[in-house]
Amino acid sequence: MAIGTLYLFPVPLAPDAVLASIPAKGLALINEIDEYIVENPKTARRFLKEMGLKTPQADLILHDYGKHQRDKVPSKSFLAAALSGKSLGLMSEAGCPGIADPGAEIVAEAHRLGIPVVPLVGPSSILLALMGSGFNGQQFAFHGYLPIEKKDRATRVAELERESAQKGQTQLFIETPFRNESLLAELIRLLKPTTRLCVAMDLTAATEQIISKTVQQWKTTSIGAGKAVELHKRPAIFLLLASK
Repeated sequence: MAIGTLYLFPVPLAPDAVLASIPAKGLALINEIDEYIVENPKTARRFLKEMGLKTPQADLILHDYGKHQRDKVPSKSFLAAALSGKSLGLMSEAGCPGIADPGAEIVAEAHRLGIPVVPLVGPSSILLALMGSGFNGQQFAFHGYLPIEKKDRATRVAELERESAQKGQTQLFIETPFRNESLLAELIRLLKPTTRLCVAMDLTAATEQIISKTVQQWKTTSIGAGKAVELHKRPAIFLLLASK
């Protein structure tokens, strides 16, 4: 019996960016697949609708791989249909499956089981931020979330800045949206004036904004409601590039 394929669907941050962000191959596959492994069923249904889903929503099979479910069900069980010859889709809540996303465990299990994996082209906030920053795209690293404790965070920021200066490496990281403004304030306080700092917000949305400056220049930028830069609760990527 033939084995099905696991397709990895990128999900844009903004629903109105779906058709502009997803190539024709992804749009066509939406109406060939009726079983998905998803991080958030509600987000997944909205995404599929925006992509032009013709299959009735009631006929879809959505396996919930959210944070409250993934520890309860073995990864292999989500892929049972693929072993029987049926192709499946995998999507995160927003962004690319497997990139800063727990879907990597599903992909790893698919490889262990011999299930073909096909990543589809689509938006990645990490790469879009790097592209828009003007920083080094030849040498870069994504670090996920920085420590929450201020002392540990300060130590980590110093490490990243030092490594960036030594290697010419762009450092990328994220924060929970409601902590964005406090993180930016800390970065401006902790980093050297000549270090370049970029914040890329609401990528793929109509409110997308990318600001790239030296820390010294950031010190003259207002932050807060009604001012030049409003970061609160906006999904963002932070990037830094230190000079030698």
